[in-house]
Parts: sequence; C-alpha cells; structure tokens
Amino acid sequence: MGGSFILGLIPARGGSKGIPRKNLRVIGGKPLLEYTVEAALNSALLSLVVTSTEDAEIARAARAAGSEVIDRPSELARDETPTLPVAQHAVEIVEREHGRRLDAIVILQVTTPFRTGEDIDRAVAMLLHSSADSVVSVREAQELHPWKLKRIQEGRLVPLMEEEVEGTRRQDLPPVYIRNGGIYAVRRDVLMVENSLYGQNCQAYVMPVERSIDINTELDLVLAEALLERGIVRF
Repeated sequence: MGGSFILGLIPARGGSKGIPRKNLRVIGGKPLLEYTVEAALNSALLSLVVTSTEDAEIARAARAAGSEVIDRPSELARDETPTLPVAQHAVEIVEREHGRRLDAIVILQVTTPFRTGEDIDRAVAMLLHSSADSVVSVREAQELHPWKLKRIQEGRLVPLMEEEVEGTRRQDLPPVYIRNGGIYAVRRDVLMVENSLYGQNCQAYVMPVERSIDINTELDLVLAEALLERGIVRF
C-alpha cells in the first residue's frame, strides 16, 4: 500500500447559484475550502493534494492552505458540468506532470467541510484492501426514510415507495443511507477507462451525521457554524 500513488482532488469552481462564492464562505473563522485542504493534507495515504479551479481567488486560497492547483478550463466550470470530466482532466494533468500512473483518485467536495484526514484514510484503506471499484462516504438518513416519504397524487397524499406501517418507531425502521458528498475514492481505471465514479462494486464508508453536513444553502451554513460554536464538531 505504501507504493500506491493516490490523488486527493478538490473540485472548487468559482460559480455557485445556491450560495454565491460558496467555496470561500467563512465558517468558524476560515473559508470552507480550507477545511477540505487541511483534511486532505492530514491524510497519511494521499500522495498529493490538488485543487481544480478556474477561479483566481480560489486558486490563491488553495495554495495558501497548502494545496497544489490545476487550472480548470472554462468549459469544465459551467453550472451543468458533471464531476467525471473534471476528475479525468485532473488525472491527465497529474500523470503527465509526475510521469507516473495514479492508482486511485479521492474526490473531496468543499461542501462537506467536517470530514477528517482519518475519514479519508479509512475510506482509502477500504478501497485498497478490497475488490471494490470505489468507496463513497454516506450517513444514516432516517429523516429521509422511504417508508416515510410521500408524494401528492391528484391532491391525495400517498406513499412514495412503500406503505408505512402505522405506529412504527423511528428506531425500528431498517437503516437507510445517503451520500454526504465528503469522499469519493475510485480506482484509476474505473474513472479513466470505464468513465465512471463508482464502477460495478461501490462500497460505503459510513460517517456520523454531525461530520456529514453537506453545505448547499444559507441554512446549511448556519447549521455548520452552530455545530462548531457548540463544540459538536471540533477542529
């Protein structure tokens, strides 16, 4: 495992519709981007940490936090641009500059600031010591349990998937999980040859809810700040 060449990739474009300049918004006295760079640098298994951005201010902030930077082409920085081609572009640049083939890529989204270097290492170790094509971080999602979700059909409230057993206690529901956006660890050829972030065998790294906040709205920022102020998460 010590010989593995693993890229920690932080996608951080300048545009954001939900929260303007989201990647540089400050919580707990520092920008969101810095939390992810620090977690990546605290990982023992990542060989290098790179931020992919088209934005000069984000590039400066990433370098100041200790990350290398890849200049992302503007055509890969649109609102509708998926993560896959951004990651593939980064792999091509890194492999060309370092003259070495990567073994795995770990995508770390800025919007999940409370994942730690230990979280990253545990997910990477799961990938390297298994037959998994990828490992993705998740959290338990009882508030989104499919037995409780409804849809409106011709004005009537009806089950989305399965009829809820009336009176079932929350703790008695079978556990369900949702991606928290924090870690996407994928083998190099799954990404570059199969054109997939997941492959056929995607395994889950389960994180606690308090470290799994995924910031997409102003309300999420308020919650993240409160978690820090109350010491529920510590850095």
